Amino acid sequence: MYFGSVGFKSTYPLYIHKKKWQKCSQALKVNDLVLIFDDNAKRNKALFHTTSQRSDLMEFFDIEKNWNKQKIQTGRSWRKGELRIKSNEDLHKLWYVLLKERNMLLTMEHACKEEYEIFPNPERIDKVAESMENIEAVVRERNEAYHLLEIGESGERPAKYISNVLGIIQTYRYCQHVIPRYMNTSWKKKHMFYYNGYAVRKFQTLYREKMWSQRRKMLNREKNTAIALIKKFPSLNIDALKKQYPSINVDRILASNKLKSLRLASRSR
Repeated sequence: MYFGSVGFKSTYPLYIHKKKWQKCSQALKVNDLVLIFDDNAKRNKALFHTTSQRSDLMEFFDIEKNWNKQKIQTGRSWRKGELRIKSNEDLHKLWYVLLKERNMLLTMEHACKEEYEIFPNPERIDKVAESMENIEAVVRERNEAYHLLEIGESGERPAKYISNVLGIIQTYRYCQHVIPRYMNTSWKKKHMFYYNGYAVRKFQTLYREKMWSQRRKMLNREKNTAIALIKKFPSLNIDALKKQYPSINVDRILASNKLKSLRLASRSR
């Protein structure tokens, strides 16, 4: 006679003879159901956490003990390496857990704004969004590998680079439509490609100037940070500094006049 365990999945089922099952002191009869828990199953018990089953509108709100708190202890987001070792079923479950968490956080954020209160730990929304993006990336990797193995194609929708109405290059993915493109007026109004003119050329000039100004400021910030670190820590590992700031020329910074006093001090020693 076989008695399965309840509450966990046992890898070592318990087999008991029909005449000996009455002598088992761990037998529990509830509604004509006999449950027998063996020691091997207890050792192999796996804890699995799920959200509370409330099935009402309170699912959109946080638990009551977290109300009126200024800070809530939270963990980090899920990484791709951790998600790659999980099965498709686990990823599917985790996706809906994160979806419920995102809906709850957005509801609590809106409720705090309505009551003019501070929403505790707003970075939780970013962590959930990052976790969901990583799940999508892992699922896309698996789908691509499967399609490459089966049919030799990635399975992704074909795409091409196009220029929008502002002259900015973007990716456009092909999709199916019921009617041809020359008859689809709504699609033509939404997707206006390869538009050119004086206003567009002027915008592109100002846009490139703005992008270059932002990059120049970023390089100056990294350069000044590297100089400050070298002055504060003369024995700093230069290779680690180059790895931390790959966009700047560390050797040129070391030979600059800003570190001339540091070089003279090192020579005097």
